[in-house]
Amino acid sequence: MRNTSLKSLAGMAITLVVLAMLVPARKALSQQDGGGRLDGTWDVVLTARNCQTGAAIASFAELATFMSGGTMIDSTSGVAQSLKTPGQGIWSHVSGNTYQFSFKSLNFNSAGVFTGSTRVTHELTLSSQADEYTSEGTADIFDANGVLLVTRCSTTTGTRMQ
Repeated sequence: MRNTSLKSLAGMAITLVVLAMLVPARKALSQQDGGGRLDGTWDVVLTARNCQTGAAIASFAELATFMSGGTMIDSTSGVAQSLKTPGQGIWSHVSGNTYQFSFKSLNFNSAGVFTGSTRVTHELTLSSQADEYTSEGTADIFDANGVLLVTRCSTTTGTRMQ
């Protein structure tokens, strides 16, 4: 009986060691194909664009933080902070160096009254060195009742903060 118990313990120990070795290997494979390399804080320049022609309308600075686990925070200089909350959202790895993200911020008027929200959705391409990215997508602006008022288009360029 004692011999059987020792064999069972040895088998469980070997299983645990093998599993512990697989986790870093899986993470390395995920990072090799682009997954997990977006984590960090980025200096971003957003360019608002005409959705029909693609012509640039205005550009301004932003900060984007992509956190491990797929959440993110966005702050912009394009709208006064008294008129909107920071964007809070999610991101995911699509494949290779392609990611997607989406975040929402709440909007207020100058009297501090809630006026609605903005939902930004972009597809992002990370550089092979994982130190720069470009993205493009839309911002849907909703009134306080959730009715879509307008869709705006934009592109971004991001540089990893060092």
